[in-house]
Amino acid sequence: MTDAIANNHVVSFHYTLTNAEGEVLDKSQGEPLPYLHGAGNIIPGLEKALEGKKVGDKFVVNVPAAEGYGEYNPDLVQEVPKNMFQGVDNIEAGMQFQAQTDDGVQIVTVKAVEGETILVDANFPLAGQDLTFDVEIVDIREASAEELEHGHVHGAGGHHH
Repeated sequence: MTDAIANNHVVSFHYTLTNAEGEVLDKSQGEPLPYLHGAGNIIPGLEKALEGKKVGDKFVVNVPAAEGYGEYNPDLVQEVPKNMFQGVDNIEAGMQFQAQTDDGVQIVTVKAVEGETILVDANFPLAGQDLTFDVEIVDIREASAEELEHGHVHGAGGHHH
């Protein structure tokens, strides 16, 4: 175990994520979330706030949208013809699909269905939202050479190949 969070450390932490209205959006479920610090595995505002923290530290981090999942981009909302959803009989608002784009696979959320036209939103669901993380640091260790090479955590609670 190492002393304080810095680049190339594997950090495990518990968290509860809430939005500006105080609604719980996500939380660690039993097991802490491990990530490789400095590899961009978590949102920038949270990673920056964790720098230098130690095991046992408990704190609240307010992350503005720009340092979280980005600002909401209205250009990512568009109308597409219903026939682009081949093999899906019942399309409803709230459903999510994978779409192939010039930037690779992207998740889109159906906002509305209007006859043969579907309104989709390619913004990340938490884009444009200021977020609050209630955090507890559980463990800090040096990353292995393989983890550093791959850019993410391996093993228990991490990525398995």
